[in-house]
Amino acid sequence: MLNSATSGSSSLGIKSKVLRMGYQSAGDLVRNRQVLEKRLEPLGIKVEWAQFVQGPQLMEGMAAKRVDVGSVGETPPIFAQVAGSELVYVVGTQRNKRTGTSSVIAVPPESPLKKFEEIKGQEVYFQKGSASHYFILRALQSIGLTIRDIKIKSIPTIEARAAFLEGKIPVWMTGDPHYAIAEKMGRIRVLRDSVGLDSPGGYYIADRKFAEENPGLLKILIEELHALDKWADGHRDEVKKLMITQQKLDEDVATRVMSRRTFVGRRGLSPALIAEQQRVADLFFEQGVIPKKINIQDALLPPDLYAAITPAEIMV
Repeated sequence: MLNSATSGSSSLGIKSKVLRMGYQSAGDLVRNRQVLEKRLEPLGIKVEWAQFVQGPQLMEGMAAKRVDVGSVGETPPIFAQVAGSELVYVVGTQRNKRTGTSSVIAVPPESPLKKFEEIKGQEVYFQKGSASHYFILRALQSIGLTIRDIKIKSIPTIEARAAFLEGKIPVWMTGDPHYAIAEKMGRIRVLRDSVGLDSPGGYYIADRKFAEENPGLLKILIEELHALDKWADGHRDEVKKLMITQQKLDEDVATRVMSRRTFVGRRGLSPALIAEQQRVADLFFEQGVIPKKINIQDALLPPDLYAAITPAEIMV
């Protein structure tokens, strides 16, 4: 195990010689900028990346021990915990007043639906167990409806896009860059976005055994995420160029994505954030979406370890 002299992570241990990171098809700035590779290669640690369609598939990959750490929305770890996965929350994501503009509930331009309140009884396409699941639940709740008032059709966003662009999907829940692609083509009309719908935001999640054996790696990860957010907010043109080169987006689509993209920093696993995530899990149970009540505390590391791996300025 690496000690503090070689790991640069205080007295925290690092056992693994490989960090297997999961990322989603929508892209990952951490991977594109190779910040982890630059930090870990001098320590003799290799970084491997595995792509997944969306958060639920990433969590399945973690349960199958194919990845150690990955970034997902607030919903996938709840479903994974219900399924018995041995996972822990590592760090959260801040939100601001623009957060949510890139996630939408939409219809084709020719749809007879003119407002979100007309969604009752409609087939709504999204990936079950993804962040969209909580989005639709809260959006329905805001107009006095429940998840039982729609017909859920579960499909990964990337697979749904082609069908939606052809007018074969009546209501689609999506986000950038898929939203921006449809927007550029003039093939999408938004019924509502997720602005104003309270969510704790996304998280980096880790396999529990990996986290317990490698707290020093988690500390390095959080430090690099925190630094990258600060860099990205001041270098938006460079981030856009990375989207074009790494994600193969055309410039118009990348510009649309960046107009809605926020880089608001990380949020430590404080009691306040844990309570927010617990409310999300409780709502899924109350609405009958998950079969049992779960305790987010069961998917946490000890408080003193979070204090050791998390910068004090984001532990709020």
